Amino acid sequence: MTLSVQQRGNTFLLVVMCLLTLAICAPFSSHDWQRAVQISVALCAVVYGLCLPQAERCVDRPTVLGVWLIGLAGLVSALLAHQPLWALTELALLISCGAIAVAFCRARRNGDESLDRVLILFVLLLCMIKSVQYLHAGVLAFTSGESVVDPDLLLSGFSNKRFYGQLQTFTLPLLALPLLVSNVARPARAAVFALLCVWWLIAISGGTRGTWLGMGVAGFVLMFLGLHGRRWVVWQLAALACGLLLYWLVFSVLARYLGIEISNAAVDRLTTSLSGRGPIWWQAWHMILERPWLGFGPMHFADIANDIAAHPHQAILQWASEWGVPSTLCVIALDAWAGWATVGVLRERALSLAPVDLLRLCLFASLIGSLTQAQVDGVIVMPVSQLWLALVVGWLMALHVWRIPSVAPVLALYRVWMAASVVAVGVLVFVAIRDVPHLTERSEHYMGLSNGHLQPRFWVQGVIALEKQ
Repeated sequence: MTLSVQQRGNTFLLVVMCLLTLAICAPFSSHDWQRAVQISVALCAVVYGLCLPQAERCVDRPTVLGVWLIGLAGLVSALLAHQPLWALTELALLISCGAIAVAFCRARRNGDESLDRVLILFVLLLCMIKSVQYLHAGVLAFTSGESVVDPDLLLSGFSNKRFYGQLQTFTLPLLALPLLVSNVARPARAAVFALLCVWWLIAISGGTRGTWLGMGVAGFVLMFLGLHGRRWVVWQLAALACGLLLYWLVFSVLARYLGIEISNAAVDRLTTSLSGRGPIWWQAWHMILERPWLGFGPMHFADIANDIAAHPHQAILQWASEWGVPSTLCVIALDAWAGWATVGVLRERALSLAPVDLLRLCLFASLIGSLTQAQVDGVIVMPVSQLWLALVVGWLMALHVWRIPSVAPVLALYRVWMAASVVAVGVLVFVAIRDVPHLTERSEHYMGLSNGHLQPRFWVQGVIALEKQ
């Protein structure tokens, strides 16, 4: 039996959502497992793209030109890099993320608004599972008889709490959608608001300042995007207040009553310190000064060993040091171009109560928050964050309202893009087959050299400097 185009898109989305749930919620979840899941999703996206009968326009031609310029510059930079295979792996990873975003875009366009409800239900389910895991861990911690409770240990599914915070930056804005839609029943609205409050409680107790910063900037931007943007801000502030109240009741009042000391409290994170980012930002800056045009090559910040991280925790510095300044300026220009186009649609439909327009608003808030967090964190590096970024961008592309009639892309360029996607996924599969059997040995060897401190990049031990292998 041959599946229709819509059925193929629905199948792709179902498979990806199952894989994402496994990547985040499985008890054995880890950075390396999430990278393997990302490669699997990329493979599904390419297969889905090959199964579609014709090309569709996802972006305008200036954007296509910009993407090709970035890709070609990245290819040249990779071939000139110290370790071309690792540089090509990073380039392949970025191409695969683009393929995933395009697949999400085409799946939504080939479907209907029911897929928007599926997306939000998936986000609700995912956040509910993680919230139950957190609350269960909290109950066990407070009833264990231990005199000290560390809120960081209540977080599960990620190798670092910052990566958990990145997931929350993507999902907090989307959780507010059912609170904005007018036809949601009151009991369902109350349940969603309760979930949003708990999700904020976790964001507060996790202490990821990048999440707080990202949500703050997203709220500031949405204040200027009409009535529904301000309603979104009000719901988020209400949930934040409830989350703060819950945090105080649990980690202050209840903990004091039970005689439990709280370590790594959220208040300890209310600082302006760089948390070790200063040296790696300086390293990236000196790399830019040394090779401003093509950079050191994709992933090659990890080729210069340091004691802190395999990436600079700052998206612009990372891209400029590895891909070069011209490529970075092109990326910034494309981001600004896409953002301005989305803002135009949001302002035109500022009074619309249609769920699709409200979803576009929440997706834009998610994108603003994550891009803000990327300026102080590794959003463009971590596998789950890359997947969510592709999902948000792809869905926004699908919902975009074109001011001029849509035209099909140039067939030759589309074929080259599909060929590049196939090759990119092939490279990632090759690297996974090569490395997965030795990942534990690789990590243990590095921990012996670095006093037990792993630095995630492609794998959880992400340093590729030869002297450290």
